[in-house]
Amino acid sequence: MKKTGSILIVGVDLAALACSARKAGYEVYAADYFGDLDLRNVCNGYLAIIEQKPGKSCGKFEEKYNPELFLNMVKSIIKKKHVDFVLLSSGLDDHFDILYELNDLIPILGNSPQVFERVRSKSLFFRELKRLNIPHPETDIAQDLIEAVDIASDFGYPILLKPLKGFAGVGIRKAENVYQLKRAFEFISSFSKEGVLIQKFIEGVDASISFIASRGKAEVLTVNEQLIGLSEVYQREPFGYCGNIVPLDISDEIMNKCKKITIKIAERFKLEGSNGIDIVISREGTPYVVEVNPRFQGTLECVEKVLNVNLVELHVNACIHGKLPKTEKYIKCFCTRLILYALRRVMVPDLAVMEGIRDIPLPKVIIEGGEPICSVIEEGESRFSSLMKAKSKANFIYGMLIPV
Repeated sequence: MKKTGSILIVGVDLAALACSARKAGYEVYAADYFGDLDLRNVCNGYLAIIEQKPGKSCGKFEEKYNPELFLNMVKSIIKKKHVDFVLLSSGLDDHFDILYELNDLIPILGNSPQVFERVRSKSLFFRELKRLNIPHPETDIAQDLIEAVDIASDFGYPILLKPLKGFAGVGIRKAENVYQLKRAFEFISSFSKEGVLIQKFIEGVDASISFIASRGKAEVLTVNEQLIGLSEVYQREPFGYCGNIVPLDISDEIMNKCKKITIKIAERFKLEGSNGIDIVISREGTPYVVEVNPRFQGTLECVEKVLNVNLVELHVNACIHGKLPKTEKYIKCFCTRLILYALRRVMVPDLAVMEGIRDIPLPKVIIEGGEPICSVIEEGESRFSSLMKAKSKANFIYGMLIPV
């Protein structure tokens, strides 16, 4: 395919985005965290925070992750390579100063840093949701334990406590009473210096809405089931992200509610390109908005497979040409992405020889306990079949790992 330009992708979860950009005809450069094998294979050039080497540990994410390092990598790449624009994945959503500086270096195609700031600044965001009459969990920010106890008393238990900056569900804790609240607040406030988010817990299905937006309008692509805190893949965080199943099988009534919410949010915050909204669908069928992810999401490859689309193409068409995808979409299958985590310290075999594996580490690198190993992508005619295929392959991979 003839190259249509060059893209620099930036963030933590980049392999699927790189593949999509390459299929769309772009030269692809990456400023990444993991530097996985499948990312390297599709990029024209890359830099990564982790230097993967056989026999060497990839370390712990919380110890090595530093948003400033992404800026350093971007500066190094654009000194040597011409890049037309930047596409963002996860990892920098709440680091507004980094986003502003990045956008000054090379333009971000999609949402501006100002938009990130509006949708990711929690007090402002939930205040706007209230004005728009969009269902959302009662939410407030506590600067100290006394304030947290008062807020929880007003909301009523159970509640969730969350760090103000973060992603992938890391650090979130549920409290059923004041004693659990105290333990959770002490834990989160040890690394969340700006305060702790207190949110009423909504019982229901964890989900997300994937959509394309342009010039105040939006088109919903899919509503997706989120896989959270699965013990089968050794996710240690109780609300940690473990992947998705696309699409979520919901009624037309709930889908219409999701579409109305999406249109309101896209218009109010002037969203552009590929975006996601995390929601909880209550037992009564009400979608409660939890947060907006104003960049490419972890559902990318699954959405592309079930709709037979290229999300980078859709994103570029929306941002540059103001063009939204057609409303008629044929869901040809279900697709599961399952993220595998290490139960203990292990050495990984050559996973590149297997089909349907993404985020592939180099052979013989060491993964620490609790850290991600790879992703499994499986399609099926039903939710059950795609999930079972993914779990079966996951079990096979776990059997191949070598404890060290």
